[in-house]
Amino acid sequence: MSLPKIAVTMGDPAGVGPEVCLHLLHDEEIARLCTPVVFGNAAVLDQAAVQCRLIKPDKVVAGLGEADAPSVFDIGAIDLIDFETGTVNAATGRAGYTYVENAIDAALGGQVAAVTTAPLNKEALHAAGISFPGHTEIFASRTHAQRSCMLQFSSEVRCVFVTTHVGYAEVPRLLTRERILETLELGAQAMRRIRGSEPKIGVLGLNPHAGEHGLFGGEEKAVILPAIEAARTKGFDVEGPIPPDTAFLPDKRRATDLFVCMYHDQGHIPLKALCFDEAVNITLGLPIVRTSVDHGTALDIAGLGQANPSSLFEAVKLALKFI
Repeated sequence: MSLPKIAVTMGDPAGVGPEVCLHLLHDEEIARLCTPVVFGNAAVLDQAAVQCRLIKPDKVVAGLGEADAPSVFDIGAIDLIDFETGTVNAATGRAGYTYVENAIDAALGGQVAAVTTAPLNKEALHAAGISFPGHTEIFASRTHAQRSCMLQFSSEVRCVFVTTHVGYAEVPRLLTRERILETLELGAQAMRRIRGSEPKIGVLGLNPHAGEHGLFGGEEKAVILPAIEAARTKGFDVEGPIPPDTAFLPDKRRATDLFVCMYHDQGHIPLKALCFDEAVNITLGLPIVRTSVDHGTALDIAGLGQANPSSLFEAVKLALKFI
């Protein structure tokens, strides 16, 4: 039997994406599990190999049919003279976006079993005139997903997010009973897939002390508690609203399979503090499988040979559990 092909987008050419992809292409464990195909630029990867003192890719292909071993699918989309490693650039934003577009289309067409993404740079995307704030929104739009959300997965803590890449001031108006319940359902489905059992779910409040019965805000009573009650009616094992400041204490983490967070930093801060190198980002609700590293482009260390590829390895391994 042939191994499943996993499209791995190279990410922003100026960031650490090329470096961690080089590590992935030469990892023996990954090669036993699947056939990773880096959607990117062969010249950029060769340059990163020189900069970081790594081995250049063994195989470069012009079409996915040729990828019978860990390979680079050379899409191009940028020339080496168009950018400088470690610097925000509209050209790298456009190129990184192009690799993602191609990988999504390959997954939708059944040419690859899943997509795993190296990081894009939001500032570079914006400079290129690309309005999406991140991968999650790109995937949801291009796959025409009716509903989607972000799951951050690690051994220590798992979080799904009702809102993601929006300003904090926008969060309260975006919280609805329906959106909270939808996020909880998507997260529960994913946890059943990963662990094979019904998850214990904790739903966080938005305000200090989960609102203290309306003293510090009304979102808990207005939308969060009704969503929890609706989830219980559907048979989910749910606790909440939990005060955010105590939700991630060790005993609570051990007793909870999945946390439903109201906004981006509510879950990202504890998750990255506890297990930055191993955390994986998954977009739920798509017609294709998509996982990602849980770190940014790290422009300050790009090209220096200091990037840790562990998150990319874990992202590929987790993608395999969904196919």
